[in-house]
Amino acid sequence: MEISGSVNVGWARVLIGGMCLVVLCGASGRLAAQTGGQQGIEVAAKEDALALPDAPHPAESALDRGAPFSASSSLQVYARNQPPSAGPSLSDLGLTPTDTEGNAARQALMDRRTHMLKIHQRLGLITVIPVAAACISSVGAPPEKGNYSDTTSRDIHIALGATAVAMYAATASYAIRAPRVSHEPARGGVKWHKYLIYIHAPGMVLTPILGAMAYNQINSGQKVHGIASAHGAVAAATAASYGAAIIAVSWPIHLKF
Repeated sequence: MEISGSVNVGWARVLIGGMCLVVLCGASGRLAAQTGGQQGIEVAAKEDALALPDAPHPAESALDRGAPFSASSSLQVYARNQPPSAGPSLSDLGLTPTDTEGNAARQALMDRRTHMLKIHQRLGLITVIPVAAACISSVGAPPEKGNYSDTTSRDIHIALGATAVAMYAATASYAIRAPRVSHEPARGGVKWHKYLIYIHAPGMVLTPILGAMAYNQINSGQKVHGIASAHGAVAAATAASYGAAIIAVSWPIHLKF
């Protein structure tokens, strides 16, 4: 009985030792599997890094840095990661470089013409002053009662007439040099403005010539005679046609400088 009892105790110890050995083997197997899986993931990550050397690294977010998260910071990070968007090009709008260059050149031409015609208009209105003053001063230009020695009134008249002619020439130069953008015929007041040029332009040339002839005749002690005697009539027709030309395109006149 004692032998069988000792045998039974021995077998019990063997069974308990075997069960402990099985438990230890299972635990070590699971630990080895976990360790092997983690090492496999690290090896795979290393292999991916070696296979893709130019792969971009993910941007460090505010949470990674330990900073508080905000919607604006996340939007900024998203905007930085997005490619820049370009607006529609001229070709998308159906415009070729030839079309845009032509329009730009034409617009520049029109701007230059508008600028020069504005100066023409302003100078034309200013020229009215010396023209009117020259016409008024012509009253005292002829010698009174044969007194040819008093030349003050004639000198003032000549100075005002020369100023009027110079201002007229400057005014006309801006109209002549202004580029043309259309070959359409003029209409309305502009048409009459151009027609009157054929009267006051020759008059502005003849008036000083006839005036110089009359001045020489008076200085030589003679009465104004011949073609020089038409100086007053030509000057009056010139001034009247010039005033009509201004009214044709400027009525009502707005003095804006």
